[in-house]
Amino acid sequence: MEDFQVCDRDLGDDALSYYLHAEVIAVDTETMGLLPQRDRLCLVQLCNSDGKVTAIRIAKGQTDAPNLKKLLEATNVLKVFHFARFDLATLRYNLGIHVSPIFCTKIASKLTRTYTQRHGLKDVVQELEQVELDKSAQSSDWGNAANLSKVQLSYAANDVYYLISVQRKLTDMLKREERLELAQECFRCLPTIVSLDLSQFKDLFEH
Repeated sequence: MEDFQVCDRDLGDDALSYYLHAEVIAVDTETMGLLPQRDRLCLVQLCNSDGKVTAIRIAKGQTDAPNLKKLLEATNVLKVFHFARFDLATLRYNLGIHVSPIFCTKIASKLTRTYTQRHGLKDVVQELEQVELDKSAQSSDWGNAANLSKVQLSYAANDVYYLISVQRKLTDMLKREERLELAQECFRCLPTIVSLDLSQFKDLFEH
């Protein structure tokens, strides 16, 4: 992937200005595990519709990234995630970022691709983009951010590179099935669900 850069701790001012002009950006995170309170954030990846990917290495103990926060909280830029619930939680817990507005391709997939139970990013990209993602680096050590391998960086970049195209195709499917408004209602609920998750109220709606 030619248009790919890696930054330390935060976006630079020029990159911030560049991404703020986008109508939509794809976002993903890499962490040490699946519990935000225990497992630190290591990497944040961004991609716009031109395919420009930026990976931001987050240092151990880092608690803010002002330019990244400004971008992810900008109301004029739609942020696309796959399984946004997790990424929103880790961004909020580690960097105090309250992302908005949001589109989650996993929720959109579950609302449209009801003919399958396979809604992981690899399955969605394979069907909609005819591309098979290499997930071999998914469970690897992201904590050594200064020395990430080419395989890890390629994996991280691919996780955002196809998301905007997937989002557009899923939006068309949501419109076709008359479920776009329902999906948007789900997206608007995500910050509240994240608040519940971080407060450990995950069973609130159970009997």
